[in-house]
Amino acid sequence: MSFKSQFLGAIQIELPPLGNKRDALGAQSYMKDISQFLGVRTPIRRALVKKLAKDLPTPTSNELGQTARALWRLDRREYQYAGCDLIAVFKECADKNFLKDHVEYLITHKSWWDTVDSLGTVAVSPLTVRFPSLGLMNKWNKSNDMWLNRAAIQHQRGRKYDTDVELLLRYCHDHSDDERFFIAKAIGWALRDLAYFDRLSVTKFLEEHPDLDNVAVREALKHAN
Repeated sequence: MSFKSQFLGAIQIELPPLGNKRDALGAQSYMKDISQFLGVRTPIRRALVKKLAKDLPTPTSNELGQTARALWRLDRREYQYAGCDLIAVFKECADKNFLKDHVEYLITHKSWWDTVDSLGTVAVSPLTVRFPSLGLMNKWNKSNDMWLNRAAIQHQRGRKYDTDVELLLRYCHDHSDDERFFIAKAIGWALRDLAYFDRLSVTKFLEEHPDLDNVAVREALKHAN
């Protein structure tokens, strides 16, 4: 039995009984009815994924990606979250093509901030450190897909002094006239991270972009004082 079939079979048996209707309805409302939910809370879901992973063989990069894709095809949102959890558990198995071959697909399907940002944390940020991916990030930054733009803008979050400041500011500049909430928010968060160690660059960027959306400006200045 393959890695994918083992994990899918187990999680579809063990995850649903852990949910409850009240939490499911609350999550669906909070997430603007983008999906139906099982009502399984995050710590419980993550513990289950880790437990199931212990009984599985180590996957290849492609097996990991194909399993995440299969979870994306299931109806309840927790299965997409479980896909992110699974990538987090086995992220060391992901190869240099994992972002291009699988994560790009995941970002652009059933897209909303929850999965896009989770994929940023468990896959995009760490893998772009391990495997320099400037060409792919440039492609995402120039894409017509808003969620790929968001992932590119935020892909250096948390790197502190290892941040490529010129690249970060270029991506923010490229989308500085975009008033869509999720892009403005991404710019603001990227600038806020930068401000912790290079406030001068953030101040200069804001001065040079006086028409930047207020959401981005507010986020960028959140910890200015």
